[in-house]
Formats: sequence, structure tokens, C-alpha cells
Amino acid sequence: MKVAVVFLAMLVCVLAEKYTTKYDNIDLDSILNSDRLLNNYVNCLLDAGNCTPDGKELKQSLPDALANNCDKCSEKQREGSEKVIRFLVNKRPQIWERLSKKYDPTGEYKLKFQDQAQQRGIELH
Repeated sequence: MKVAVVFLAMLVCVLAEKYTTKYDNIDLDSILNSDRLLNNYVNCLLDAGNCTPDGKELKQSLPDALANNCDKCSEKQREGSEKVIRFLVNKRPQIWERLSKKYDPTGEYKLKFQDQAQQRGIELH
């Protein structure tokens, strides 16, 4: 019986695991509309510069989020991800390409999310 209780407790912990929502209220528009701020985050993600605490968290979570369809993301994180992707694809394709090369070198995620992106009006290049 004790083993079953311990197992269930561990299962609840695993199922409840989500990414931190500590940074969910960051003003994405300010970042996306500031070359300096945007470049700082991009450089962090590309290992070409220092990371803020939220940049470190993003950099750490991004590979898992891509691999697992953002299953551990909050709704606000999903909305923010879509906003950032839409902005980069449409307004900063050179940055999108650099990030894609690092985080999706084989194109597997592009293929995996192509239909979802198209349904939301985003043309992944």
C-alpha cells in the first residue's frame, strides 16, 4: 500500500510539472519593438551574449517545449510564443532563420508544427 501511495505522489508531481510562470507578465511588445532588447534575448539564445534570468529560463525550457508541443506551457506562454513566432517570421526573418538553425537544425519541428502555424496564419519559411 505504501508503495502505491508513493507512486501516486510521484505521478502527481510529474503530471503537475509546468514551466515557471514567474516571467509570464514580461512585456513582449517592448522587447519585440526594441532592437537592443530583442538582440540581447537573441544573443542569449544563440550563446552569443549574456542572459537575463528570464532569458536563461527561456533558453533552458525551449528545447523541451519544442520537443513536447509546449505541453508544460501556461496558456499565456502559448500565446506569447505565437506572438513572438509571428513577429520573427514576418518582421525579422533573419533572426528567425538563425534561431531555427540552432533549435531546429534538421527541420523536424518546422514540419511538426507546419499545420498548426498555417491554421494561425503563420507561414514558416
